[in-house]
Parts: sequence; structure tokens; C-alpha cells
Amino acid sequence: MSTEEFDLPRSRRANERLHAMVPGGAHTYAKGDDQYPENLAPVISHGRGAHVWDVDGNRYIEYGSGLRSVSLGHAHPRVTEAVRREIDRGSNFVRPSIVEVEAAERFLATVPTAEMVKFAKNGSDATTAAVRLARAATGRPRVAVCADHPFFSVDDWFIGTTPMSAGVPAQTGELTVAFPYGDLAATEELLTRYRDEVACLILEPATHAEPPPGYLAGLRELADRHGCVLVFDEMITGFRWSEAGAQGLYGVVPDLSTFGKALGNGFAVSALAGRRDLMERGGLRHSGDRVFLLSTTHGAETHALAAAMAVQTTYTEEGVSARLHALGERLAAGVRDAAASMGVGDHVVVRGRASNLVFATLDENGQPSQPYRTLFLRRLLAGGVLAPSFVVSSALGDDDIDRTVDVVAEACAVYRKALDAADPTPWMAGRAVKPVFRRLA
Repeated sequence: MSTEEFDLPRSRRANERLHAMVPGGAHTYAKGDDQYPENLAPVISHGRGAHVWDVDGNRYIEYGSGLRSVSLGHAHPRVTEAVRREIDRGSNFVRPSIVEVEAAERFLATVPTAEMVKFAKNGSDATTAAVRLARAATGRPRVAVCADHPFFSVDDWFIGTTPMSAGVPAQTGELTVAFPYGDLAATEELLTRYRDEVACLILEPATHAEPPPGYLAGLRELADRHGCVLVFDEMITGFRWSEAGAQGLYGVVPDLSTFGKALGNGFAVSALAGRRDLMERGGLRHSGDRVFLLSTTHGAETHALAAAMAVQTTYTEEGVSARLHALGERLAAGVRDAAASMGVGDHVVVRGRASNLVFATLDENGQPSQPYRTLFLRRLLAGGVLAPSFVVSSALGDDDIDRTVDVVAEACAVYRKALDAADPTPWMAGRAVKPVFRRLA
């Protein structure tokens, strides 16, 4: 189907209804219709496995499912059955459920580098709790975040550092400082400059590139020497890198870590985990000042914890992390070959660990380009591929990968035409897609 024929009238109307009632037209900015070509932002009806259907009746092979959260595929039978069992038994009580005991035991068995765990509903709550705990433990005000990682929390300590800082007092943002990934010397200079002021270093232990040799161990030593807390944000690396996260793969133990996304296969559950002496400051069995760590009405809903346990069991018994890597390697090789064969191998670029692939769209000068991304996404959508990234789920089959590569090849042929014309506009059919973090709407 050509992009001229591809139309989503029901999705367009649904998007208008959303914008009339929901600020931004979505409950997550990364899902907004500004992230997709104009009038081609599908509104989803349902999903199963690695496929989703929109309200217009189109079926897509889906990547990056649920912003990387649905790593086993939609409606995974093992997960949905566990959820159904608990829903029939009640989901929330005035005292802890026995499920909370079982879920904590299961998590700590899966992530043995942690000694205690507390569950919540989203990643922002967990990372903010880690920051608060670090400040309480050290008595220091500043937070050092990795400048090369795009997102840590919706809360003021992080959002105040982004272009979308409206509503955050400037003084709050000033307490957050940044260090570059992979550069131990620069990080040490930062810690020296703010000597005895930095409560924690918080970073994703790995993203689109492997950590340089010795880097994570070096951060561990820096944190110890400067008396600050080392926090690994494992929202993405948790399960996708290994069942025990990046800390399990690379063998460097943080003081605190946060998990989410893949933990619930789309159900709302996150976790803050770490050293007992730190975590217990948010508990009752100590003599110091109490820390309001995490206290959420819905943080221990039984069905979400049941989903998390089913996910962990599936990963460990079925070797899901290895499957994600194998699927990603097949996809990356196919996309690179397709791009090269169409003469755009230097412009459509696949990056990242095989289990967490993204793609870059570069213009004729080799610079990142939102117009070229728009062109590329239009062709993928018309070919039945919904891919804001190339992050795989284990539900994908070889035939899905092969079909995706064929669609990418077709998109790359058009990309080549646009490069030859030095102008992607005729193939965009509307405004360019936009970055999530920008000051003006």
C-alpha cells in the first residue's frame, strides 16, 4: 500500500476526542500523536503477541511495545492467567497480602544483588524514592544525573533540568547536576567541585552502547570514596540485559536500583531495591529519623504483583533474555543489509544492544533529522510496521522479522530518493514529527 492510499480516519477522529479531554492527547508524552507523521497516529483497538490492531482495522507488527514494557508480547497467557487468579481473590486490602511476601521473595531471588525491595506503580516513584533515600542517608542536597540518558522521573528534581521545566522552581533544578556517561575523570571533577554536597550518582548502567571496560566499577569506587550513593536506573536494562538486570550482567552492585517496564509485561508495577541498611531507613526497625520512602495505595495490588512473578518465572524458565538478544541480532542485521542495499546505510542507522535497538535517521549531511524520521515512519506504517524504535518482544517470530526487513527496504528506497533530492518534504505529507522534550508545544 502506498502512503498516498494509507489513511486512518477513525484514528484521526479518536485522536481529536482524546485531545478534547486529555492534555496532549495521551497519558504519556512519548505516545503523543506529535511523535508520528501528521494524521498517521494509529489509535489501538487491541493486541496479541507481537501484533496490534488499530481502530481502523489495520494490523501492525509492533516494536517498543508499551514503551519497552511488554517484552513478552501482548496478552501473554502465563501472565494473564496469573492476573485472573488474583483478581478473583481481591486486589487490595487494608493490610498486606501474602502475595506481597511471595512477590518480594521472588524478586530478591531474581535480583540477588539486592537485599530489600519495595514495590510501586511507576518508575518515577521508584527513582524519586531512591533520590530521597540517598539525601536522607547522606544529609546532602545535590543529585548527580547522567547527562547522556534521556529520562529519569516526572518529578521536579529531574524535569527541572529539561526544556519542559515550566512549573518547577529554579532552585530545585539547580540542585541537580550532570555528569557524562563513560567519563570517570569528569565525574570525579564534579564530585570534587561539589565536595560533600552530592547525595547520589544516578544513571542507567547501559543504554545504546556497552559501558567502557572498568567504567561501572570505577563509578562504584568513586561513589565509595566520595561518600555518595550509587543508584542504577534499571527500568530498561532490567530483564532486557539479564534477568538480574545490568548489575547481574556486569557484576557491579549499586547501593540502590530501580526496576519497572518489563517487570509487569504491561501491568503497572515498579520496584526500588537495594542495600538493607539504606532501605531500612524507610522502615520501622531503626532508631533514626523516619524517611517517607514509598507509600502508595495501589503499589501492592495483588494482580500486578502476580504479573511480576509470572514475568520473572517466564524469563528464567524460558530464557527470554537470550531470545530477545537473538531476535534483535536478526533484526539489526536485516535492517543494516536493507539500508546498505538501497544506498542509505550511512543514513538509516541501527544502534544499541540487540535486546534494545533504536534507529537514527540522518540527513544528507549525516545529521539527525526529524523530517527524514517522518518519511521513514510513514513508509513503515503503510507497510504494517509500528516502530518508534526497533525494540523487540519475545513474541516476534522469524516471519515478523523478515516482513519488517522487507518494509524497511521499501522505506529505504524512498529515503534514497529524498536524499538525492536533498529534500524529504515531498514524501512527508505534513509536518515533521517532534522531539518529546521541547519548550514550546
